[in-house]
Amino acid sequence: MQSYGDETRPLSALSLPSRIVIGVAACAVAVIVAIHLAMMFLHVAPSNTLSKQQGALISDYVYPEYEQNWKLFAPNPLQQNIAVQVRAQLRAGDGSTRTTGWTDLTARDGQGILHNPLPSHTQQNQLRRGWELFLNTHNAQNRPVGLRGELSERYIRRIVMLRMDGEWTKGGGRVEQVQVRSQTTPVRPPPWSSEKINEKPVYRVLPWWQVTADDLPEGASNK
Repeated sequence: MQSYGDETRPLSALSLPSRIVIGVAACAVAVIVAIHLAMMFLHVAPSNTLSKQQGALISDYVYPEYEQNWKLFAPNPLQQNIAVQVRAQLRAGDGSTRTTGWTDLTARDGQGILHNPLPSHTQQNQLRRGWELFLNTHNAQNRPVGLRGELSERYIRRIVMLRMDGEWTKGGGRVEQVQVRSQTTPVRPPPWSSEKINEKPVYRVLPWWQVTADDLPEGASNK
């Protein structure tokens, strides 16, 4: 009966080139793991000299793939569903104008993620993080607070035009203005809870924004 050698040979039995390759690969993996752990530690640790000096580098590494969001947990778990919706004012070639209906961009992202084992980070984070940035940089009257507030408005407009410009103008014409609103709906309590809530949606409607060439997707025209 033919006998086969033991396939699980010790490392010392391998050739020198094979041992070098394995050693280099193991060192590379160790370095990558160490860098990842260091970046995550500096991100969640209290502010220190190193995190202040390398703040931009740490943020570029962490966001959006390794974002830390503790809103799921007590004492302030998320208890609302927030949907970002948009509409536009269009001008046709004959000079007439019309206003579109509201389109729920958050619902579209949700449909793209549903049953998708590997959803894109754009679908998961782009719109949500953009809206969070807007809320954090505007007051209750929807006025920007500082330069970041103005940048957040431009960012939201670009997201809207990137996703909707082709759909809105496929019949001709151009987008003149866009309007964004959020629809906040309380999460229903579980069946066993006696808690009573008002399930009526609450809207935060932003003013109309004029669309400029800087807001359009690459290659699009606003003429």
